[in-house]
Amino acid sequence: MRKILLLVGLLFLVGCGSNITGNAVADSPMDVFASCVTESGATFFGAYWCSHCNAQKGLFEDSMDFVNYVECSLPKRAGETEVCKQANIQSYPTWEFSDGSRVTGVQSLQTLADKTGCALP
Repeated sequence: MRKILLLVGLLFLVGCGSNITGNAVADSPMDVFASCVTESGATFFGAYWCSHCNAQKGLFEDSMDFVNYVECSLPKRAGETEVCKQANIQSYPTWEFSDGSRVTGVQSLQTLADKTGCALP
């Protein structure tokens, strides 16, 4: 019986210590903001070679692990991924929100907070 309770407790702790991706724990204010943006249904579409995308990532600092980011570029810039073609992504960065609206270009954290209802850190 003790082994079962210990196992259940351990599974509970492991489950509570992960975010939606299952591999990181939100512990800084920016982590919490980035997690909220993702939980709101927002998606950031970009390309690894895109300087504006890298600037957008930089606004999240070390909290990009909590942002729902979709890489649109194939390796060696050999075209666009199928998921981005299906989503009709025309430029990078593109943010898509739960209401279906989109904005392109680098967005301020304030704009993302306004669009998602998430509180800024």
